[in-house]
Amino acid sequence: MTHDPARQLVGAALLLGAVVSLPAADDWPLFRGNPLQTGVTAQKLPDKLEILWQFETKDSVEGTAAVVGGTVYVGSMDEHLYALDLADGKPRWKYKAGPIRAPVSVQGGAVYVGNIDGVFHRVDAAKGEKNWTFKTDGEITSGANFAGDSVLFGSGDQNLYRLATKDGKRLWRFEVAGGPVLGTPAVVGGRTFAAGCDSKLHVIDLESGKGLTGVELSGQVGSAAAVGGDRIYVSTMTNQVQAVDWKKGEVAWTFEAEKRSEPYASSAALTDKLVIAGSRDKRVHALDRDKGTEVWSFLTGGKVDSSPVVADGRVYVGSADGNLYVLDAAKGTQLQKIDLGDSIVASAAVGGGRLVIGTEKGVVYCLGAKK
Repeated sequence: MTHDPARQLVGAALLLGAVVSLPAADDWPLFRGNPLQTGVTAQKLPDKLEILWQFETKDSVEGTAAVVGGTVYVGSMDEHLYALDLADGKPRWKYKAGPIRAPVSVQGGAVYVGNIDGVFHRVDAAKGEKNWTFKTDGEITSGANFAGDSVLFGSGDQNLYRLATKDGKRLWRFEVAGGPVLGTPAVVGGRTFAAGCDSKLHVIDLESGKGLTGVELSGQVGSAAAVGGDRIYVSTMTNQVQAVDWKKGEVAWTFEAEKRSEPYASSAALTDKLVIAGSRDKRVHALDRDKGTEVWSFLTGGKVDSSPVVADGRVYVGSADGNLYVLDAAKGTQLQKIDLGDSIVASAAVGGGRLVIGTEKGVVYCLGAKK
């Protein structure tokens, strides 16, 4: 069986009619790169990555950047959202948005991000000026996803929200009783998904906001889910990775490491054959997409809360040991290790042939090939 990520995205667009707009091939507009949250891109990066520039903020950078049209958009706990030139890292603007842990999303000339005070912002991408804000009652660490003229995100107040992009008007909210909605929602087939501390994967009708199915999971979920065909792949805080048939409403398989299993805060990347996720057991695990059996694992020097990104057969993932690792996706062998000087919980964004990632020291790095 083959699973072509590009075909999946086209298939998702067909299922949704004109609801989902696919990202440009050279951009990274969402936390995991695309509406299906797969963490996979068709872009190619240089065989050897080198640091091209770095930009220092005044606090930790824990959320993933967006890269659109030659601009890097990234939030910091120093209470600012930054727009940086991808070519040289020079700031184009900064916007006072409150302390940010969430990934940044970009669509239609606007930047979307939530903060830990529970405020969700829409900012003009060219000027860095506020369009509107929406207040929730909990911390926002979820990134945003889009469906037509609406934006979806989760909040620590136990709700998944859908707002109109034009004015921030609430279209609906879906409550996940018992805990926060931390992960960025995936969108496919007229459906969106929410999982939180109630240990269920909720399948939600996109138009009405009504819950259609609730699938019992093995534990709480603090990461984004990736969609491939009829299956959605989630990693749990109770040490498992699970594949769920979202149409049938049942778990297809569950994986747990045999030795020293630890929670997963990392979102899984989904290739044609593998599900790849980082764990707090310090390892990156690659599982057979159909069966859930382990194909390989790679040991780093620290917990792996950073979510892996796959580009051209290579895995890019940060670790709490301060290194960015480049691994062979098929074998799990190390191709490169780059010391970025401090713990990495953010995930990589790939755009314009470059990779952008932040550290807990508050430094944003851009890596590529030096001319």
